Amino acid sequence: MKWTSLNELREKYLAFFESKGHLRLGSFSLVPNNDKSLLLINSGMAPMKKYFTGEVTPPSKRVTTCQKCIRTPDLERVGHTARHGTYFEMLGNFSFGDYFKEQAIEWAWEFLNKTLEIPADRLWPSVYEEDDEAYAIWRDKIGVPEAHIVKLGKADNFWEHGTGPCGPCSEIYFDRGEKYGCGSENCKPGCDCDRYMEIWNNVFSQFNNMGDGTYTELENKNIDTGMGLERLACIMQGVDNMFEVDTVKNILNKVCEISGKSYGSDSKTDISIRAITDHARAATFMISDGIIPSNEGRGYVLRRLIRRACRHGKLIGINRPFLSELINTVINENKSGYPELIEKQELIKKVISFEEAAFAKTIDQGLNILAKLTKSGGELSGEDAFKLYDTYGFPLDLTKDILLENNMTLDEEKFNELMAKQREMARESRKSADSESWKSDGISLDGVSATDFVGYTENSAEAKIVAILVDGETTSAASEGSKAIVVLDKTPFYAESGGQVGDTGVITTQNAKVNVLNTTKNGDGVILHFCSVLNGTVTVGETVGANIDVARREAIRRNHTAAHLLQAALRNVLGNHVEQAGQLVNENTVRFDFTHFSALSAEELAKVEMAVNDVCLAGITVENPEMPIEEAKKLGAMALFGEKYGSVVRVVKIADKSVELCGGTHVNNTGKLGLFRIVSESSVAAGVRRIEAVTGYNVLNLINNKDNLINETAAHLKIGNPLILNNRAKQLMEEFKECEKKIEKLESQIALAKLSDILNNKQLIGGFVLITAKLDNSNPDEIRSICETVKAENENAVILLASVSGEKITLCAASGANAIKKGIKAGELVSAAAKICGGNGGGRPELAMAGGKDASKIAEALAFATEFLTEKAGK
Repeated sequence: MKWTSLNELREKYLAFFESKGHLRLGSFSLVPNNDKSLLLINSGMAPMKKYFTGEVTPPSKRVTTCQKCIRTPDLERVGHTARHGTYFEMLGNFSFGDYFKEQAIEWAWEFLNKTLEIPADRLWPSVYEEDDEAYAIWRDKIGVPEAHIVKLGKADNFWEHGTGPCGPCSEIYFDRGEKYGCGSENCKPGCDCDRYMEIWNNVFSQFNNMGDGTYTELENKNIDTGMGLERLACIMQGVDNMFEVDTVKNILNKVCEISGKSYGSDSKTDISIRAITDHARAATFMISDGIIPSNEGRGYVLRRLIRRACRHGKLIGINRPFLSELINTVINENKSGYPELIEKQELIKKVISFEEAAFAKTIDQGLNILAKLTKSGGELSGEDAFKLYDTYGFPLDLTKDILLENNMTLDEEKFNELMAKQREMARESRKSADSESWKSDGISLDGVSATDFVGYTENSAEAKIVAILVDGETTSAASEGSKAIVVLDKTPFYAESGGQVGDTGVITTQNAKVNVLNTTKNGDGVILHFCSVLNGTVTVGETVGANIDVARREAIRRNHTAAHLLQAALRNVLGNHVEQAGQLVNENTVRFDFTHFSALSAEELAKVEMAVNDVCLAGITVENPEMPIEEAKKLGAMALFGEKYGSVVRVVKIADKSVELCGGTHVNNTGKLGLFRIVSESSVAAGVRRIEAVTGYNVLNLINNKDNLINETAAHLKIGNPLILNNRAKQLMEEFKECEKKIEKLESQIALAKLSDILNNKQLIGGFVLITAKLDNSNPDEIRSICETVKAENENAVILLASVSGEKITLCAASGANAIKKGIKAGELVSAAAKICGGNGGGRPELAMAGGKDASKIAEALAFATEFLTEKAGK
């Protein structure tokens, strides 16, 4: 049994099963793909559930992986013990209807006993008490003595999760030795002591749980193996816990180096060191897989981990941002198994640094308040915990951590009650601000069915008016000059949703014309046309012609399709962390908000823009089918996070460039976009960027506007040919610089002339030369220049000058070298003089400037210089 590094163990395992005909797959993302039952991947088999159920065909019947996993149920315990951790790796070999028990057991034994050379007498298999087949394989095929095979009950050795595939397990335990045992003669696997450590679990998926207490045999039996990599490394390296495993220990050592603490010398310090070590590992891999800190879902898990690490850093004396420095070590220790960490290193560090800096602004204030609240012990009220969270941004989990350390409890029920009230108020606020909130104004549309929208394929439709509302009340008719909401039984008008604006156009009858100004939809699917009756009268029950503004709709289609292409391009250029954070699509522009933590460089913007234009010019067909949501997910269709979708969804598919769930309107071919041009890129909020862009005729308008600007500028400069505008601009800048030099020379001459007059007013006080003067219409640079000239020429000079330009008063003081030695400092002089004029200022001993407000006090301020110098020189 030879000491083996964690990275080497990973490779040995995967290579071993490759030699047994398994396809090696890279770790799946920590973000579950089309699996809403999980927030984060928490086991080796979790990303492959659909392979086991048969919903998706696996790439091979034999697969082996090392899967990144995150588990957070015991987050508050991480650090407090050496056993708890959030991030770990799970080794696995899987059979989808191929080999079964005998080969799975044989290979498990071969890897542990032959490849890793773990002594046979230290390995103990366990089997389900009714699985005689597995028992016989261990005893007869492998040759394990019966005394070393343990039968355990359903709670320990039978895997099932509700209805569906399930089956018995066979685990392999490692005997750590008597010193870890309980001393009982019956001590063996299954005992609650620490002697026997489970390292391998073979799940034999051979039954189908029917949900009524009965089981049927599966036609295709599967193997699901799990083995914790860190746990295996503990055995191979002869250490007690994962924090002592080589790669993890190196990260822990870096925490000690940064903090100046040593591990093992103080139990409280050790808690923080372990917590930081674990959370840095977890955060690194989560960000690498595109997760960004937020206040919900997996983003909130990440935020909690980062903030918890920050707080533990403070507890051990790290009073500066440090996590991005630690991330370098995390990446270095894991790059051999996960080379993508190198590619995403800068992004990971940016996200960590941003979150660390944001939390630093609130944590100190929150900690101080909480420290006062915990002095008396006992229970912290829900109101206080809520105030910390709501007013100071202090996370509840950190509050609970600190209470745990102080042996205090929390009235969490009251906290949750206040949180629920806040959410309800926020919901009501959003409703009242929503354009669809007309329902809350007492307007009732009872009996009106959802509108049939025909606008995906039609620009006009013959329809019937089913309701009219004027001034919030239902009515039978609306006449010329009225503002009304008109409801039709069917309509080509798209109702504002998903970031796309509502359609405009006209509704006509033989005797009336109605201008549709906007279109929205209520919660019941009734489409509301906000109208102005131009002439005639429209009545309920009347047949009308509904016609959208086709040119406007086509421009909106172009921009909406461009939004999809833009998101795909951003993800390709920046990474899969890019998620839509909002959008506005109208006839003029596409405005797209997305998650990203830094401004895009000119090169990145150029790449994104070119990627979209490549698709535009390729003239790719845009498909817009409706299908069951499960089928759409199989296509890999992107969904907007947090959006609710029905069982049947509309998919916008642009070959292999973009596949999204979307109910908006789109062009049928990317060539119809014409060209795509990014107009601006900016910040919207922390971690959210915004791009505005144009397509089609709006690109032409942009070009024309710029051409007009160039032509007008050329005309102002009297240039006949705009193509030489650049050369003329360079020429003008050179002329401007020459003029500036001449102006500076003239100003210097003027200053010297003024200096001559100023020097005539000098006073001799105690061996020093005092010069004071008021200079009207002199700018600050000019009086500064005079002061510098005088002090440079006379080491005994003390100068105070005042200038009034409009309503602005500027004071400047200077002291020569000898004056400074005597304690006569320009900063003190100008500060005192400025106060006389109702202002303030100050600066260095040799030169200082200040401002004033009361010009009538300038003479008094200048006279003060005599008093100031007399006092200083006489000391």
